[in-house]
Parts: sequence; C-alpha cells; structure tokens
Amino acid sequence: MTVRLHVNVDHVATVRNARGTTYPDPVRAAQQCVAAGADGITAHLREDRRHILDNDVTLLRTAMQRARHTFNLEMAATDEMVDIALRVGPDVCTLVPERREERTTEGGLDVVGGGDDLLRHVSALVAAGIKVSLFIGADAAQIARARAIGAVQVEFHTGPYAHGEPGALQRIAEGARIAQAAGLEVAAGHGLTQDNVPALVALPQIVELNIGHALVSDAIFLGLPGAVRAYRDSIEEGVRSRFTR
Repeated sequence: MTVRLHVNVDHVATVRNARGTTYPDPVRAAQQCVAAGADGITAHLREDRRHILDNDVTLLRTAMQRARHTFNLEMAATDEMVDIALRVGPDVCTLVPERREERTTEGGLDVVGGGDDLLRHVSALVAAGIKVSLFIGADAAQIARARAIGAVQVEFHTGPYAHGEPGALQRIAEGARIAQAAGLEVAAGHGLTQDNVPALVALPQIVELNIGHALVSDAIFLGLPGAVRAYRDSIEEGVRSRFTR
C-alpha cells in the first residue's frame, strides 16, 4: 500500500497575488502536480482571500474533475464557506480553525467546543455527499467528537512534530490508533518536508498527507514535477519501513 499525496497549491496563489498578476496559475500548478503523481489537490479558501480566490476554487474543481483526481477544499466552519462548498461541490471539505492575524493555521479545530454550529455545518456537507475531514490535534476527546458529528476523516496537525516538539510523534501515533479504531481515516499535514515525512508515514494508520509550503518551495529548485516525485520518494521510504521493523 502507499499513502496518498495531496498537494496544497495555496502558495502558488500567494506568489501570484504578491504582484496582482494572473501568473503563476494555481490551476496549471495543480495539473502539473497530478501529472507527476499527486493523488489530489488541496486549496484553502480563507476568509481574507490572502491566496486562493473564489474563482480559483471553481477552476480547480473543474480541472480535478477532468483529471479524475480528488479536490480537497480547506475552509473555516462558517455559513459563507459552507455555502461556497455546497455550490462548488469539492470531493472533500477539510474544516480548519482560522484567525485573521495568523500567518498560517496554528492549531487544530476545537471539535469538542464547536457545539451545534459545527454539527450543523458538518451535517450540511455530509447531506450533499461531500466527504468531511476535520483538522485537529491528536487528542482522544477531539477524535471521538469528530466521529460523533459525522466526519469520516481526521487530519492531524503535525506542526509540533515538524518543529521537533518532544513526544509529538508519539502523540500522533496514539491518536492515529484511536482514530482508526473509531472507524476514521487518518491524514496528516502542516510543516511537512522531505526530511520529516518518512518517520511520520511509518505509522501504519496514516493514509494521506497534505503538503504545500515546503513542496512549493522545493519546486523552485526541482520544478513542480520534480518536487512531487521527491515527496513520493519520501513517502515510499516511510511506507517501506512499516514492513522492516
């Protein structure tokens, strides 16, 4: 088996928006990524539209439908974003916490504290046939609540692991076991690089990675196809270690 690689194209749009041009085009980037072996494309439509724009979402959805690859829309759990998702119809919606002042997503979604509003948003997406993933910390209570409100996948925030926090990988490993036992798919993302991917995907419960900033950064030197292939190699290195322990 292998682990799905979803490439986040947000930072292609960041470069475009820095000069207000039409290039580089995140849709073209997405097409190159899937041609090079990515399993899907992720894009985060933020409230402040700092990188991905509404039209990008529509065009990415169409492009991935044509390519028969997964389109994962990351978004806050708000009425506005749910309405957009229901109109566009991504394959997956990953609900994430969002604050205007943050540079990037800094923590996991508080599913336990999300209350009826979060339940309502998840239920609307599920009713529309959209797979729901929740971006959370590897915490047993958050995992249990995610399952209870209808998510079929959790994506663990790997920032602490990526930053070398002691015990972070062990917490992810335990959370992954709990999530799998609860019937949830386990994805992971945030701060992942070629160097730290292998140890993470050595965990047998991990089925998907979402990688953006580091992969787009590596593409400056390797090109997008080369960067995708490099991350596929890192994933395969980690998967092989599952069977050599």
